[in-house]
Amino acid sequence: MIYYITGGERSGKSRHAQELAKQLSDSPHYLATSRIWDEDFKKRVDRHLADRDNSWTTIEEEKYLSKVEIEGKVVVLDCVTLWLTNWFADSKNDLNLCLQSCKDELDQIFQNAQNTNLIIISNEIGMGLHAQTEVGRKFTELQGWINQYIAQKADKAIFMVSGLPLQLK
Repeated sequence: MIYYITGGERSGKSRHAQELAKQLSDSPHYLATSRIWDEDFKKRVDRHLADRDNSWTTIEEEKYLSKVEIEGKVVVLDCVTLWLTNWFADSKNDLNLCLQSCKDELDQIFQNAQNTNLIIISNEIGMGLHAQTEVGRKFTELQGWINQYIAQKADKAIFMVSGLPLQLK
């Protein structure tokens, strides 16, 4: 089963995903995609780690998620936005190359998730201010297209608003 949880920043996505994972398993896995870009972001990552108890197994993989063995597990993938940031930066902001590489990687992840409860978290960034830079606009487009791609493949889709889950699919 593939669950897709999206929403704005601080909308309750991670909390909701973790609660769902704990309902599905006593020993869920947390697949973290972030790079530590600065000290402020490290504090955010540390806070996320502190939110999870010892029943969680944390796996860190910033790009090649399909390498992670997820078969038969409950896995929270947090988050697509940070994962895309890694791909986008490494591709030198090449939108088309990044989009195709990420779709290929997602296809492999979905193939690997046959007997898995995969809970995918992503940000809905296109609902806010219009990006002022070309790179920002390209990334917003990339995020939107990848979110649509994941939502189409997901069995269930949830949009978080002010801590409340809205069932989309």
